Amino acid sequence: MPGDILVLDDEKNYLLVLESILSDEGYKVTALSDPEMGLAFLEESEVDVLLTDMKMPKLSGQDVLEHVKRGYPHIPVIIMTAFGSIESAVEAMRVGAFDYITKPFANEELLLSVTKAMSFAKTQQENILLRRQVQERFGPDNIVARGKPMRQVLEMVQRAAPSKSTVLISGESGTGKELIARAIHNLSPRSSGPFVSVNCMALNPGVLESELFGHEKGSFTGAVSRRRGRFEAADKGTLFLDEIGELSPDLQVKLLRVLQERTFERVGGEEPVEVDIRIVAATNKDLQQAVAKGEFREDLFYRLNVVSVELPPLRERREDIPFLADHFLEKFARENDKPVSGFSAAVMDYLTAFEWPGNVRQLENIIERCVVLGSGEVIEAEDLPPEIKDEESQFKSAVDLLPAKLDLAQTLEKIEAAVIRRALARSGFVQVKAAELLGVSKSLLQYKLKKYNISAR
Repeated sequence: MPGDILVLDDEKNYLLVLESILSDEGYKVTALSDPEMGLAFLEESEVDVLLTDMKMPKLSGQDVLEHVKRGYPHIPVIIMTAFGSIESAVEAMRVGAFDYITKPFANEELLLSVTKAMSFAKTQQENILLRRQVQERFGPDNIVARGKPMRQVLEMVQRAAPSKSTVLISGESGTGKELIARAIHNLSPRSSGPFVSVNCMALNPGVLESELFGHEKGSFTGAVSRRRGRFEAADKGTLFLDEIGELSPDLQVKLLRVLQERTFERVGGEEPVEVDIRIVAATNKDLQQAVAKGEFREDLFYRLNVVSVELPPLRERREDIPFLADHFLEKFARENDKPVSGFSAAVMDYLTAFEWPGNVRQLENIIERCVVLGSGEVIEAEDLPPEIKDEESQFKSAVDLLPAKLDLAQTLEKIEAAVIRRALARSGFVQVKAAELLGVSKSLLQYKLKKYNISAR
């Protein structure tokens, strides 16, 4: 586990001894007698652990510590101090020093402290790398949003993220609600804190209560020790409550209290627990309708719905489908080490025409299937599952998505407009070809384009 250590001490004899001891253990050591040079070195070089004397001219060990905590909080600092100055070392520990050792020290004491600090530093570096990877994956730059509906969503996300307000994300299953929740977290001042996700529909109410709030030892059969819940795990970060519409009435009351007071009790406990969290919730239900039916508390709904983000279904953002398909193709080709590079024109026609009742998640699954089972460098129509190519199935899936109660005339107009848009897309927006696909004259098509305000590009 050797790494890079910076040692600061104005006593050159100590510098020589420290450099010798640490170098013999395999560490790469930079030993400097001038603390100002040390701070300059930090700006240009990688340092895993910093070892500094407390009393030095120009800058004290306390000054060095404060500078490192401001600019390089991931670097653990070990303070060296004379026996008579232990109080100042204890104060340094209070403000963030990793450890302190007193001069003169035994070699074993020094090496034990450095080993612990180095282990901590490596863990911090791994966490930073993991957080960076998560931010790259779930950042707004990695969300496909070529069309206007999703661009508007991302604009809302970027405006809402820096605030402390709760956010309610609504949309059909498979539209990417957790992806948007992570983007909000990653763009917020809490991005360095935890992002904790809970699916409220996956657990029964009794288990969910313990999962959210934790429990005390002996609070129920099987509670053999105290357990922290998701609220505590999300302290200083974001708690994502998926399928919030499935909460039982009792849990709705308890969640409302947390939102109002920022405190709760563990199951079986009486001591209040304070948390500093931001709540982002998601639902595929119409919560206003649930409130009207008495299934969801009105006061909780308004607490959650401070900022509302509504995700459009995939069928309403068809311009994004080719880009989403390419994104998933590249991802699964890389993961499966397969030389797949694109789609045939026929496949893209099928993908853009399909209604996608399962939304982006369904598209992702279909592309993964095609990559895994396909044998060529290009995904062909025969690689698609039957339901994507069968027009009768497509029509049935589209009809199934319609509400039970509807205005027939308005619905037929919407269907006609959707069919015209599909024909334009399939014809490369050449009106003559689109009219041929629809079996109508060009003049009738132009009339319909004007009627439905459809751009023919």
